[in-house]
Amino acid sequence: MADATGRGDTSTHANDEARMAEAIGVAASARLVARPNPWVGAVAVAPDGRTARGATAAPGGPHAEVAALAALGDARGATLYCTLEPCVHVGRTGPCTDAILAAGVARVVVGIEDPDARVRGRGIARLREAGLEVVVGVRADEVAAQLAPYLHHRRTGRPYVVAKMAATLDGRTADAAGASRWITGGVARRRGHALRAESDAVLVGAGTVRADDPELTTRDAEGPSPRRVVLGSAPVGARVHPCTEWRGEIEPLLDRLGAEGVLQLLVEGGARTLGAFHARGLVDRYVLHLAPALMGGRDGAPLVDAGASRTMADLWRGRLVSASTLGDDVEIVVEPAGVAT
Repeated sequence: MADATGRGDTSTHANDEARMAEAIGVAASARLVARPNPWVGAVAVAPDGRTARGATAAPGGPHAEVAALAALGDARGATLYCTLEPCVHVGRTGPCTDAILAAGVARVVVGIEDPDARVRGRGIARLREAGLEVVVGVRADEVAAQLAPYLHHRRTGRPYVVAKMAATLDGRTADAAGASRWITGGVARRRGHALRAESDAVLVGAGTVRADDPELTTRDAEGPSPRRVVLGSAPVGARVHPCTEWRGEIEPLLDRLGAEGVLQLLVEGGARTLGAFHARGLVDRYVLHLAPALMGGRDGAPLVDAGASRTMADLWRGRLVSASTLGDDVEIVVEPAGVAT
């Protein structure tokens, strides 16, 4: 994906920040199409001020750097801004570093280094060895936050685990019979479907399948429906089929999904399933949709059932990432303490 835009200005520090912010915005457009490749954005600025942008296409298509350079045309002496280090290996496409050198680019500004074992600093080194000026680390925190699932997968071999929950004000996720439709309103439910579109797989427990018979699709959001995974056995005829059924420990499942290219796993519950991931420290991000509703009583399902209760002295505490409204509901995003965005 590429398009030509207006005219740029000189490569000052302030301009580097602005252009990288532009590249981050372009990268967001690739999130739903680039996977399992990283969703990368690039901006190319020619010495005469011509500017072009590119985002990583679907697998087999051009990477962001190549798309931006193609849109620019004559790139001799240009500055190229890219959110992730250009690749230096041959995959479905050729190395981006070769395309950058062939185009005559003079300067490359990189958001973050790529932790992929096939790259890991070698792309930057290749460009510097060829005489290009390479600046690394511009808006690095923002790029790392945008690429968190990809970076986590490359560093650990496992998917980035997002736990999505919906609850009443008194922390109930289902009634005494196990029904949970619907706690939140339409805006929040559409946001949940968007989270599915951003994920490569979605997981629920067999109890949720029996109680709610969910489809786990993205029917209310743009983007592909994720692979479906059930802890336990899904009843014959359940709408979750076809799905992967898993019996056993969670860690080997994450290893398997990671090896199969799942960058992000969305865990939708219920309480025992979420509790199992939480108790093992396997959740990388918690997304809570809180409705202005009260269930009352003591027999509704809790948010997380992780076994024995903790004392106030040893509560699990995370770090608030964001809080926003979704219609009449509130979305609260939390990460484990110490995890950088």
